[in-house]
Amino acid sequence: MRAPGAGAASVVSLALLWLLGLPWTWSAVAALGVYVGSGGWRFLRIVCKTARRDLFGLSVLIRVRLELRRHQRAGHTIPRIFQAVVQRQPERLALVDAGTGECWTFVQLDAYSNAVANLFLQLGFAPGDVVAVFLEGRPEFVGLWLGLAKAGMEAALLNVNLRREPLAFCLGTSGAKALIFGGEMAAAVAEVSGHLGKSLIKFCSGDLGPEGILPDTHLLDPLLKEASTAPLAQIPSKGMDDRLFYIYTSGTTGLPKAAIVVHSRYYRMAAFGHHAYRMQAADVLYDCLPLYHSAGNIIGVGQCLIYGLTVVLRKKFSASRFWDDCIKYNCTVVQYIGEICRYLLKQPVRETERRHRVRLAVGNGLRPAIWEEFTQRFGVSQIGEFYGATECNCSIANMDGKVGSCGFNSRILPHVYPIRLVKVNEDTMELLRDAQGLCIPCQAGEPGLLVGQINQQDPLRRFDGYVSESATSKKIAHSVFSKGDSAYLSGDVLVMDELGYMYFRDRSGDTFRWRGENVSTTEVEGVLSRLLGQTDVAVYGVAVPGVEGKAGMAAIADPHSLLDPNAMYQELQKVLAPYARPIFLRLLPQVDTTGTFKIQKTRLQREGFDPRQTSDQLFFLDLKQGHYLPLNEVVYTRICSGAFSL
Repeated sequence: MRAPGAGAASVVSLALLWLLGLPWTWSAVAALGVYVGSGGWRFLRIVCKTARRDLFGLSVLIRVRLELRRHQRAGHTIPRIFQAVVQRQPERLALVDAGTGECWTFVQLDAYSNAVANLFLQLGFAPGDVVAVFLEGRPEFVGLWLGLAKAGMEAALLNVNLRREPLAFCLGTSGAKALIFGGEMAAAVAEVSGHLGKSLIKFCSGDLGPEGILPDTHLLDPLLKEASTAPLAQIPSKGMDDRLFYIYTSGTTGLPKAAIVVHSRYYRMAAFGHHAYRMQAADVLYDCLPLYHSAGNIIGVGQCLIYGLTVVLRKKFSASRFWDDCIKYNCTVVQYIGEICRYLLKQPVRETERRHRVRLAVGNGLRPAIWEEFTQRFGVSQIGEFYGATECNCSIANMDGKVGSCGFNSRILPHVYPIRLVKVNEDTMELLRDAQGLCIPCQAGEPGLLVGQINQQDPLRRFDGYVSESATSKKIAHSVFSKGDSAYLSGDVLVMDELGYMYFRDRSGDTFRWRGENVSTTEVEGVLSRLLGQTDVAVYGVAVPGVEGKAGMAAIADPHSLLDPNAMYQELQKVLAPYARPIFLRLLPQVDTTGTFKIQKTRLQREGFDPRQTSDQLFFLDLKQGHYLPLNEVVYTRICSGAFSL
């Protein structure tokens, strides 16, 4: 960042002038001149432009650290912290179900969770036991895992989209002794019942589906009505570094992994969001994200449990109801993730979409291409974009609204929060190292893998990993910042500008090389989606026999068969470099997404451009003719034999 030798030259000049007898003030001015003239002006420019941002970020870091230290010294846990909130405001609304209109006050949530704790202890479960929770997002979901935590038990929060093999796998690897499922999940549970251990005790919560009660299943609601709602007489001896629950990765590239969430991690994630975006006790937060993931259950619900905000839940995102819900419940903060903002922009313009009181939208995955369009159309004054994952120790946050940025790292005090972008092999994502065996830091403008130095004694830098030890070890590298240290590997490629702002580039594996150039799938998806009126698009690389690299392929949602590939190509030529233009197209009714609105590409990549693998329409870009041709088995055979020039 600083010009070579600028600082040293200024110090030497200061000493020489002082020895020559000049007043120290003259010497200091002269030394400053030497510093600036030697290139130090660049550093001074960065200081002037980022000092305010960095000081605020430092104040947030210090505040969260002090709060965590206070709770650790007091032996608190998330349930104990929640108990203090209940005592402070028992009758305030804690959770609202936007789907049913049901409202829970803090004292009601406290009573329900107490009943859960008392019931499971009476049934013979013990602190440390794992209980799987498999139901849609509603107040009971929060009350269940919170009640289990009060009893010292650990909830495994299952993705409600899991079915068959993945569901059985997650249940098996969790080590759960019991399963609590919603009535709406009964069919999914019935499909895997034969693969579950006979010792697994099943409880059904909520209304039963058409299947009725499953064999060997207990109805939970009547049992909870009979259970005591009084606080536990004896509180389990748990602390902030003990396990709270497990959250499963979305499984876009293989079977999900159970990430360990300890009490301090839950607090840290919720606290950073609260202070970084200046949330207030009077705020009402709209949370339409899945509660089996950290964004909805920690960043969102955490504001309720830790800071006493009212949180409005909707079990499933609805673009048409989003702003109506915000108006009805006087929401001031909303959450987004993945493609939610794009889905909202696709909605017809309505007068009601600007009658809300929302001032802040918090989340990750907002594409830079639609950032300003979203804020201007809906009148949301602040975007709180952040980067992070349930298990990572290198989360960052955009605290000052820099368009397109997902956060920053200070260029003035980079060691205060030890994260770094390091160079990797572009094809294999293998870490590149210098002569001393350390990772090579990226310079401004160079894309690199985000890593965070691990310190298990520091709640802000610890890495708790996964239930699977092998999965945990794969996310740790050694001798990254210094000899013998350990660092968490995010698996994501970011780029940092001169001022320290960071921009998400790609997840590892989402970048592919074509014609000797790196193609960013995120960038191409954004361009295509914008050209096609915010249509769902998945871009990925596919191997072509006998051709180096991977050719770009775009799967585009075209439910009404209205897309004209060649009309689209005319526009693509204006906005995309030749190497970034998709060689293959696949038009399909819809593009699959995860529960957090991330595009799923695994199946699409596996099927490639082979027309025998799908009934969807396929097209191939004939570069000589300059337009797309329908791709059938004859064309496919010719491509694979090298008949076409790629």
